[in-house]
Amino acid sequence: MKKSVLALAMAFGVTSAFAQDLTSKKGEPILPEAGDWAVSADATPFLNYFGRLFNGANNAPTFNFLNGKNNFIMGKYFKDEKTAFRVGLNIGYNNQSKSNNVIQDQQPAHTADVPSVQVTDKASFSSTGIGLTVGIEKRKGKTRLQGYYGADFAFFISSQNQTNTYGNAMQTGAAAGSSVSPTSTNWNPLDSSSVKGVPSIGNPSTINPGAAANPVYRVTSEKSGTTFQIGIRGFVGVEYFILPKMSLGGEFGWGLGLSTTGSGSQTVQQMNVANTSAITLTTKTAGSSNFVLGTDNKNSIFGPVGSIRMNFYF
Repeated sequence: MKKSVLALAMAFGVTSAFAQDLTSKKGEPILPEAGDWAVSADATPFLNYFGRLFNGANNAPTFNFLNGKNNFIMGKYFKDEKTAFRVGLNIGYNNQSKSNNVIQDQQPAHTADVPSVQVTDKASFSSTGIGLTVGIEKRKGKTRLQGYYGADFAFFISSQNQTNTYGNAMQTGAAAGSSVSPTSTNWNPLDSSSVKGVPSIGNPSTINPGAAANPVYRVTSEKSGTTFQIGIRGFVGVEYFILPKMSLGGEFGWGLGLSTTGSGSQTVQQMNVANTSAITLTTKTAGSSNFVLGTDNKNSIFGPVGSIRMNFYF
């Protein structure tokens, strides 16, 4: 952190001598103009990079999202030198599958010459997330130091589901009223806490046998409830132009947010209580909702955006 602050101080110090000069030596304008576009990124990797130049231990900086929660790609368009329209977009889809081979049940004992037969369990996961932010920004200041304020509106919608298939069937045992626990893969459930999420399908393990009072079961499908987020915020920020059309700055916001998640479902396959046949049961999972009024760190759809950022104008 100290290195980041030192690098930031150097950036301001280098330019302070000509803070009032609004054109470069080549005649390039320092501040954004009508028709300019802009993109922003987290400045921390760049500040850390310059701070580490003094000790020789360094790695190239990377672009990081400003919004760490829903990862919107953020940009601005300048209607004039004092007014900008802001937009953020995230459209994501993930489809993941995994297979695991297990021993086939009810087969003759294998030997070195007769290897055991295997069957395949499969899990398929998919998730979708779509988000959009729009806003307007007004700017003040006639020097390299620019203040700005405005308002943003955002929404985000996401859902996910997982389907599991198994190579070994549910079956009864040789004795009446007994069950045979199928050799199956115990896939991880959905990660319902993840908004943008790509939860891992899981590391395979074998389902434990069940008794008559605790029938053998395995999950065949899970569907999360659709999550919908909406928020509105006012913001205020500041930028200092260290180079033509390049600035360091940051902003804080305050507003309200609403998040709701509908009910989902889980379907399992299990033996009935008497262990005489396989049945399928579907249960609903409860939904949830959350309302918040406060700063960006609480209004999670916008993420913790009160951080140092680097802005590029073109």
